[in-house]
Amino acid sequence: MGVVIRTAGGDDRELVVRLLDEAFQDDPVSSWVFPGAEYRRATHHRLMAAFTDATLADGRVDLVEDGSACALWMSVPAEDPGHGEADGGEDEFAGLRHAVDPDNERVEMIGRLTAGIHPQGRAHEYLWMIGVAPGRQGEGLGTALIGTVLDRCDREGRAAYLEASSERSVRLYRRLGFELTGEPLRLPDGPLMYPMWREPRAAGTQG
Repeated sequence: MGVVIRTAGGDDRELVVRLLDEAFQDDPVSSWVFPGAEYRRATHHRLMAAFTDATLADGRVDLVEDGSACALWMSVPAEDPGHGEADGGEDEFAGLRHAVDPDNERVEMIGRLTAGIHPQGRAHEYLWMIGVAPGRQGEGLGTALIGTVLDRCDREGRAAYLEASSERSVRLYRRLGFELTGEPLRLPDGPLMYPMWREPRAAGTQG
């Protein structure tokens, strides 16, 4: 039986936040931003909520119908100037830190560092986050979620981009046609993040 995927709306916000919070509790990057399991359990969900709100407003959240997995996508135009100053003159990364965890400079730092390596000058789909419920991992849900967008990218001749947070993720994304681009980003005293780019495939091209 196939995986049923739909576009999430505002009514799905709490479900998406909870799903991302659970899925990323043990992720290397989340563990770096919020060191310590107890601290992470108490605080991590605020960052997931901020990411969810931003994507619901300006991007698209794809959700498996039974709520077991979701993917956050942003369409980035070629002329996108990148991140930095938000409306009203407030720096968006400083604003995120103040909203999520004011005393945690790593909330601000992760945004700045990933924005600094984000490709510019070419339109693409950006896979910001993909989360699968811990008890449902390994069932192909993530691949199904990503595949629907990559199929559209191929039809439209559009590239895709993401940052993998582990070598295991790199291997998975390679199977979907992504390749490492540039040097890995080493978080200060933390793990590596791997920028990956995918060129659109011609019709009939196999991985």
